[in-house]
Formats: sequence, structure tokens, C-alpha cells
Amino acid sequence: MALYEPPAMLKVSLTPRLVRLLFISAASISLIPLVSAGSLPTGGTWSPPEQMPSWVTPTAFVILIAVYALIVFELVHRALAAALGGIAVVVALHIVGDGPDLGTVVTWIDEETLGLLIGMMVIVDVLAKTGLFEWAAVQAYAFSGGSVWRLSFILCTITAVFSAFLDNVTTILLIVPVTIQISKVLDLEPIPLIIAEVMFSNIGGAATQIGDPPNIIIGAQLSEQALSGNEMLLGQGITFVDFIVHVGPAVVIAFAPSFWLLSKLESKGLSGARHRNVDLLRLRYGIKDVKLLKRSGIILGGVILAFFAHSAFHHPLLTVATIALGGAVLMLLVTSPHHVEEQLEAVEWTTIIFFSGLFIMIGGLQYMGLIDSIADGISNTISRASPENRLMVAVLLLLWVSGVASAFIDNIPYTATMVPVVIELASDPSLGLSLGPLAWALALGACLGGNGTIIGASANVVAAGLAEESGNDISFNRFFKTGFPIMILTLLTSTVYVVVRYAIDWEDTLLPTGSLTPAIIIGFMMVASLSTLPHVYGLFSSSTDETEAE
Repeated sequence: MALYEPPAMLKVSLTPRLVRLLFISAASISLIPLVSAGSLPTGGTWSPPEQMPSWVTPTAFVILIAVYALIVFELVHRALAAALGGIAVVVALHIVGDGPDLGTVVTWIDEETLGLLIGMMVIVDVLAKTGLFEWAAVQAYAFSGGSVWRLSFILCTITAVFSAFLDNVTTILLIVPVTIQISKVLDLEPIPLIIAEVMFSNIGGAATQIGDPPNIIIGAQLSEQALSGNEMLLGQGITFVDFIVHVGPAVVIAFAPSFWLLSKLESKGLSGARHRNVDLLRLRYGIKDVKLLKRSGIILGGVILAFFAHSAFHHPLLTVATIALGGAVLMLLVTSPHHVEEQLEAVEWTTIIFFSGLFIMIGGLQYMGLIDSIADGISNTISRASPENRLMVAVLLLLWVSGVASAFIDNIPYTATMVPVVIELASDPSLGLSLGPLAWALALGACLGGNGTIIGASANVVAAGLAEESGNDISFNRFFKTGFPIMILTLLTSTVYVVVRYAIDWEDTLLPTGSLTPAIIIGFMMVASLSTLPHVYGLFSSSTDETEAE
């Protein structure tokens, strides 16, 4: 029996012709970047009125809150909620006067984000058919020696690593069904394992540009290409490598403390031992297609290498979207050149529609003055601080507001709303703030804050849906009991990190190491975190809750 079958609510039945049309359209948009990713349209025929009526900005706020409410309370599907928000802002702009035409509205959609998502979904679907993820889960059990805690540690580590280089929603879609099957074999309650995997999916996903949807949005809209029209931010665009260099250390530092706290919060469900015949498990859940694995693995490795390389070679066509789409096309060509419909149907078109509606809504809200209003509020708060403390106030405000807000609001629309605010703050010469620290604070807050509640991140919702289908309901309170404390802990470790690295002017201190001080401190914190992992791994080694061997 197949271990992985996408839930019905995540699949959209499309004709092969329509699927091909959508895929080709998305690829064409990404390969021909007529409009810079994440920037507002400059080449359209429409321009907003010089002065908006007083009711426009409050109306924009009502639209935003209404869409968030629809998403949070699941009154309608989030894709429909985003589409309604996009329609509402376009209608509001037409009420003001001559609103934007369809050609202008389409340019508000960030083709970089959509291209990346479509490409990676296709690649991962092909990989799933090889049995790679099932094999990894069995290997995790073999390495655990039967210890439930060690099994959870290994599964969470695998999830975190996969989530760093693959979208964490996709990783959860693959790893959770496998976890449910293994839990049945081992006679375990799957909920603690699923919650643990979600925690580390969000933590690991924060480390790279492609690991978490908020980072995808931040990376696309704050890239050098996207900011090319902003004279204040020239040369401050962020790259794929920048995410690893600036956010990766914070993730490493948070790793061991998060595992330790998880062991305390889920001590009952993640302790004890289970003993099964590993050879039988390997026969049942082994690699299904070695030839396909070799081909797809080489292509995936090439795609990941290209992600790193594109940061050093600036070219309009060399973007994360074109790399992902190019890798997807190559993988389809090599693996199934005559049967592409099945792979293309694996794309979560509802997610693509959700992102499209969201970008249209945010583009309209920006013209309606909401983004400027939010930026002014944050800017006023920051400006009250002394010049030498403004950066510290800014990064801490963005980190904690983003973290708490993302716990109760899906972090995707929240990030899409806040990225223009970050651009406004960094573009204000009176504040004197650099773009990078603000972007990293937003990324850490949005990604780590998603662990706070079951509705905080898309990966959480997907995991809960998969668990419910298997007869294991994860309630809001059940998730909150573990997720919120871990969120607070990771935000605290991130606070120390951003303050040490960005907020303190070490040149003005009396320390002899000067500018090297933050690197030394952060290096020590990373080493300390990594060095404690062996102890955390063997935390429950003395537990002997045995079951009958099979």
C-alpha cells in the first residue's frame, strides 16, 4: 500500500490541457521577467490618484482584517479568501476613480514566488515516487536502536534539513504520512511525533530562502532585481546565500534548546522503546525505483548547487524561480517525457491561487495607503529612540511583533503585508536603517512565530489535516501546549542573536577584538548548541518501555 497520498482538500482536479497551460504560463512569466519581482508596476497605463479620499485607508484596513478573519477561522478556503481580498481592493480602487486594468493587476503578482513553488513541487513529487522519504524514515528507526526519543530526534532532524532546502509544506506532506505509518507499526501515538516534526520544519525552514513561504516572499521581493528601481536601497538586495549566512546561525543556536524543551513538554509521548524487525521494515518501505532516484537525485543536487551559484552571477534570467522551473522541466524530461500530466497534477494549484490573490490584495492595499500607514506607525515608534538605539529597537520590534502576530495569523499573508513596510523603513533617510537586519528580524519572527499555534503556518495546518484523516485530531490547545513555549524560546535565542550581531556597535566598546566580537560570540553560541546535541540525543536512553518484538 502506498504510504503517501495527498489529501483530497489539497488536490484540484484539472484537465491535462489546462494543467499544461498553467504550467507553461507560469514558466513563461518566470523566464521572461518583464517586471521586477516584488516591485509595483511601472510600465502599466494606470496610475493612482494623487490624493486618495479619507475613507480609502480605513477601508483597506477593514479588507485586510476581514481576509485574515476568513483565513484564521477557516470560514472559507484560504485561496478563496485571498481571491476575495484581491477582488475587494480592485473594486475599491475603481470606486475611487479609474481603477487598474487587468494587465496592471497581473503585474502585482510576484512571478518569482510562484515559479519557485511550482518548480519545487514538481521536483519533490518525482522524488516521492522513488520511496526516498519512506526509506529515510526506516533508516531513522534503525539508527534509533528502538528508542522513541532518538527516533523523534532523528525524524525531526531529517525534517529540519529537508525543510531547509525544500518548502516545509511539501516536506510535511511527505514526512507526516510516513510517520503515521511507522507509528502504527510501532504502536505509538503519532500526535507527539507530528507536532515535533512541525516544530522543526518551521525552525529548519527559516534557515534558507526556499525553506519557508515567508522566506520565499522576503527573498523574492527584497532581491537585487526587485529593488532595482529604489535608489535608496541599491546594493542592499539579499541573496540565497545571505539567508544561510545571516539566518542560519540563529537556527543552529536554537536547535539544541528547542530539542531540550521538546523533551520536557512531550516527555510522556516521546519516551520509552519499541523493538521491531528492521529487515522486514526495510523490505516493506525500501527504495522503489533506484534508477529514478539516481536521475532525480542528480537533478535535485544540481538545482541546489544552482541556488547557491546564482548569488554570485547576476543575470535577469538566473533567479531561484527559473532555476526551480528549469530543474522541474529537466526532471520531467529525464524521468517521464511522455507522461507529465501526473506530475503536474501534483502541483498544489490552490496554493498558487492563494499566493496570486494575496499578492494582488497586498498590491492594492499599498496603493490604498495602508502600507504607508503601518510603516508610519512603526517608524514613529522607532524614531522616538535615540539614533544609536534605533536599529536595536527596529529589529526587536520586528522580531517580536512578527513572532506573536504570526502565531495567530498565517505567516504567509502577514509576511506579504510586512515586506513593503520593511522597504519603507529602510528607504527612510531620517531613520538611517539598513535593509538586511530588518529583513532577518522579519524572517526569524515570521518563521519561528509560526510554531505558536496550529494556524500560525501553512505547514501546521497541513499536518493537522493529515493527522485528522488518520483519526488523530490535533486540537488548538494540544498544539498550543507545545508550540507556544517553543516559539517563545526560539524568539529569545533569536533576540540574543540579532542584538549581538546587528544592534551593538562593537567598534565603540573597549573590547580588544573590536569588530570580531560578534563573530566570536555567535561562533561560541553555535558550538555550545551543537556540542550539547549528543547529550540531548541520549536524553531518554535509560527508558525501557519495551513492547513485543516482531
